[in-house]
Amino acid sequence: MANISKKLLTELTSEEANGPFITFMLNTHVAHQEVEKDQLLFKNFAKEAKKRFEKRYADQSFAPFQEKIERLLADQSFWRSGTKSVAIIMNAEDLYIHRLSIEVDNQYYVSDLPYLLAIIKNAQFNYSYYLMALNRDSMKLYLVKNKLAKEVELPEGAPVDVVTALGDELTGGNLNYSAQGSGQGSKEGVAYHGVNAKDEEVEIDWVNYYQAVDNFLQNDFDNPENLPVYLYALPENQTQFKKAAKNKFYSDKAAVSASPAQVTLKDIEQGAEKITAELTAEETDSYQSLMNKKFIDQLVDIVQAAKEGRISHLFIATSNLVTGFGDDPDTEYDRRQVLNETTDHVLKNGGQVFVLDQKDAPDEKSLLAILRF
Repeated sequence: MANISKKLLTELTSEEANGPFITFMLNTHVAHQEVEKDQLLFKNFAKEAKKRFEKRYADQSFAPFQEKIERLLADQSFWRSGTKSVAIIMNAEDLYIHRLSIEVDNQYYVSDLPYLLAIIKNAQFNYSYYLMALNRDSMKLYLVKNKLAKEVELPEGAPVDVVTALGDELTGGNLNYSAQGSGQGSKEGVAYHGVNAKDEEVEIDWVNYYQAVDNFLQNDFDNPENLPVYLYALPENQTQFKKAAKNKFYSDKAAVSASPAQVTLKDIEQGAEKITAELTAEETDSYQSLMNKKFIDQLVDIVQAAKEGRISHLFIATSNLVTGFGDDPDTEYDRRQVLNETTDHVLKNGGQVFVLDQKDAPDEKSLLAILRF
């Protein structure tokens, strides 16, 4: 789970976070006409939320919420973010803005609790990591967060290429590096020339360069979140780097097996999608082993077990998250609300909650709770 989502969930489920809450979930756009539609939808949701708030919390003032709503409507920069959607969560004292990388069902939600499920859904399979574009003689690092990639500006002296890394220690001595404009003729985008460039010498430089990259990642790379580093590299370069790697960040759990020569940021983001797919497949496979433990799959039983702190893992399929108030709208029964309250109990008791497409859930169950005892 992304660190920002963990932090927000911790804040929203803490004892200091007092309701009632109003949560707005909105898909967002950047084109002018679409932004105006987003603002109009938010304004209409706010009117409906006010009606529901005043009906449900007649003894409390809506004024602090109205002030926050009007402030957001007037903030043009707020409506021009490039993210796919946003969660707007407010109580009388605080306003929480959480940008999301998934499309959401446009909705508002008035309750004693904030609407936690979309934040969990956004964090599910939303991995943060570094993707290293590695050739035999050069490297670049990209940070992948919230499903977007950004090239990392490395410090001066970082081993961005073999000459910088090895300098006078190059065994090839007379090696000359010439960039291949089209990338043809050399998978790496670099051709080697010179009568003294023996294959053995080239391989020594290859090994020494990867050791220099490994040393940089271990000793000089600023990675405060201890994010893993995956490779975007040809298979032979992956194999060679794996032999050299001793740093704690490198992981071979996933990789992009392709040449990164002359790649664009779009290529990197497409590679990141592949990494995410591999990590997702591994994670969903790991869920299946939980079926060996005691579990329940009926809502009434799950609700009770959550209140008692007996649930270690709760899986909720997105098919459950539909709006509906049954035959009596005045009661405002909503299955999402029950699941949201149950989620709050599970999190506060140290359990984990997953909001997944049903195909990714253990045994493809729409609801499943793994019990501690």
